[in-house]
Amino acid sequence: MPVEPSAPGYATHEVLNQAGPFEAYNAFAGDLPLHEATRVFGADWAAEHLSRTGALIGSTRLQLLARQANRYVPELRTHDRFGNRIDEVEFHPAYHELMALIFGSEEHSFAWTHPQPGAQVARGVLSYLWNQGENGVCCPASMTFAAIPPVKNDRALYATMAPLILSSRYDPRPIPAEGKTGITVGMAMTEKQGGSDLRATLTHARPAGSARGPSAPYLLTGHKWFFSVPMSDLFLTLARTESGISCFAARGWLPDGARNRLKLQRLKEKCGNRSNASSEVEFYDLEATMLGEEGRGIRTIIGMAQLTRLDISFSAAGIMRQALSQAIHHTSHRRAFQRALIDQPLMRAVLADLATESEAMIWLCMRVAWALDRFASDPAEALLSRVCIPLAKYWTCKRAPGFIAEALECHGGNGFIAEHPLERLYREAPLNGIWEGSANVICLDVLRAMQQEPAAVGAFLDEVRRARGADGRLDAAAAELERSLTDLSQFEGDARRLAEMMVNALQGSLLLRYSAPAVADAFCSTRLAGGWGRVYGTLPHGCATQEIVDRARIVA
Repeated sequence: MPVEPSAPGYATHEVLNQAGPFEAYNAFAGDLPLHEATRVFGADWAAEHLSRTGALIGSTRLQLLARQANRYVPELRTHDRFGNRIDEVEFHPAYHELMALIFGSEEHSFAWTHPQPGAQVARGVLSYLWNQGENGVCCPASMTFAAIPPVKNDRALYATMAPLILSSRYDPRPIPAEGKTGITVGMAMTEKQGGSDLRATLTHARPAGSARGPSAPYLLTGHKWFFSVPMSDLFLTLARTESGISCFAARGWLPDGARNRLKLQRLKEKCGNRSNASSEVEFYDLEATMLGEEGRGIRTIIGMAQLTRLDISFSAAGIMRQALSQAIHHTSHRRAFQRALIDQPLMRAVLADLATESEAMIWLCMRVAWALDRFASDPAEALLSRVCIPLAKYWTCKRAPGFIAEALECHGGNGFIAEHPLERLYREAPLNGIWEGSANVICLDVLRAMQQEPAAVGAFLDEVRRARGADGRLDAAAAELERSLTDLSQFEGDARRLAEMMVNALQGSLLLRYSAPAVADAFCSTRLAGGWGRVYGTLPHGCATQEIVDRARIVA
């Protein structure tokens, strides 16, 4: 007779020496570097709100929802069962619950609804936290957040839509925006032939009546190769008019309840970000309103792109932080050769190197958010923001994939199975580097910003020099950087190297001013002085690896 599972002797072994899930922690309250950066950059007034979100991110419930939303991916329904064209996307209930939670946490609106110093910093922390929980819902939240500046170009549209954009109530119903308790905003920019070159846009717009120019109604016909969040209630897009490429806002559903004139051709089957729908779409006389000056659409949309680029920086840094936390948790509970993995010097060197990298990223992102906070009141901060937003976007995104791979390796085979959060982070990491401009586009934008605004060079160097005299390695790197920045005309083919020099100098300066001496020393000795190998875990002898890892550990 077969042995029943409950019968004595059924079990062949006892499960032991497994780390178990990393859960029931507070991703804000337990993160010392994040806490310190929040205080330094003037957002500690929001600590209670941030702590509530941190507890949610570390909860068992959210981890389950994230896993479900990525396993049961969105499905396109072009028609209903009666044959009517509906162009809707169906999501697993976990996705809708996550959307309700992220909008309820005000991740999309906090900077606008709390107009006080540090609001952009606090909102950046919310993005950093949420990207440790579930990345797919961060995309619609990010675009909704960034939509406020371009929508302000149309007073009537802003008056109608702003209260709905800023609402903390998620409403998934496919109905006109005016009938909802809150809306999401999307983007449809990229076309097949253009990619990052938005000047290659072929979609054309013609006036819907006699009115022309800003705030006038237009009809758009063409295609978009990437339409992010196709179920958005309002979305921004580009189309060509007689005066050039212009920016438009279009509703997902018309006031009479009909779908606006678009056809969702298919959903993208993506490597990562699987819970979030991305689509290909065709417009056929799509009803839209022109935003901003005719023929200056790319300039109009840049205000949105600057915000989403900063958000992508926080996203990449958040993914890295979650990978680091998972690696520290696993190695603290997994034993090999009679010792916990984390107590073995070589593993501790890897973790300390990762922790140094992760902390450098959060100080960078928070400093840039602080510049954005003071953009309107301080010309130097405006210049710094213009240079450092693309700089942060480039560096965080470029470093994230290799960082995640190293953190995954700390888990051995356990990190490579689909049930583990590291698998999802590994697939997610490369995407941020593509969104809102790939690395070459971003580095050239850094270069262009300094060429167009020469005073930005001085503003950047002044920020680096705030740590002058604290460490000779930084002083030497700053001097070399200053020499390099004297002639920007030579750097188009070398823009990546210049961006790397700039960001390493800035991160070194920030760590020396604000972080623990052990972290700053490890950074300066490796990223600035060259005492570093070609992989993580090659810190010079004498680095305080135990102190660095202890500082990075999330305290439950």
